[in-house]
Amino acid sequence: MNDEEDMRLAGMTPEISLRALTMLRGLVGLEPPEQVPEDAMEVADAILARHGTDGLRVLAMTLASWVTAQIENVAELSGRSHEAVLDAMELACLEANADD
Repeated sequence: MNDEEDMRLAGMTPEISLRALTMLRGLVGLEPPEQVPEDAMEVADAILARHGTDGLRVLAMTLASWVTAQIENVAELSGRSHEAVLDAMELACLEANADD
């Protein structure tokens, strides 16, 4: 990224980060869990409508940063490696897709 792009993305980061946090507060514990992707997509669509693809990029960067930190926390607290935590996540995805 160049300086101009950095500044443009940084300008929308606080709003999108707050929107992402609000989204997560609504998604955690949501029942049925199948509703999570639909609600997340509504947030992504709203960000796309307001900020375009740059907004989606900021959302992806924000969520990736938070998820990375949480994977590191889970690994540390569970005594597993980062790779073991990611392997467990991948296995869950494969099992979920096998049901389809």
